[in-house]
Order: sequence, then structure tokens, then C-alpha cells
Amino acid sequence: MNQYYQNVSGPNSCYEQVGRRFQRMVSDPKVQKYQAVTITRRHDEPLEAWNRILQELDDTDGITVERTCPNSVRIGWKRYPDC
Repeated sequence: MNQYYQNVSGPNSCYEQVGRRFQRMVSDPKVQKYQAVTITRRHDEPLEAWNRILQELDDTDGITVERTCPNSVRIGWKRYPDC
């Protein structure tokens, strides 16, 4: 396992680190322009943390999660106009 995850205790900390990686990728201006991103699970990311993030995204209105490979997903969303 990568040192990045070894220095953190508990499954919630791993979950938070995976979540921050997702957040950084989604926040990229190029990604925001296209409103979609493909993310591949790193070999050092715990599967439990990865699956928990994906489940939460799946449960969120306006977000589409498409599993493209066993360890890769495409996440898309639409920006809704302000009413």
C-alpha cells in the first residue's frame, strides 16, 4: 500500500482522501467546462473508500456515474440555470 494511505488511520481517513482527490479532479476548470470526468481508482486506494464515494455520488440528484471498467468511472453532471 502506498505511503499516502499508510500514514492515515482508519477507513474514514482513507475515504476522505479519496474524496479530496475526486474533488480536485472535478474542480479543474477544463472538467467544469465539459461537466464530466473519468476517474480511475489508484491501486493504493482502498476499494471500500472508492465504493463508498461512488455510492454517495450515485445517490445525488443531477449526477450520473457510469462504470466504464471495474476500476474506472465517468462522472457527469449538468449545471442547472438559476431560476
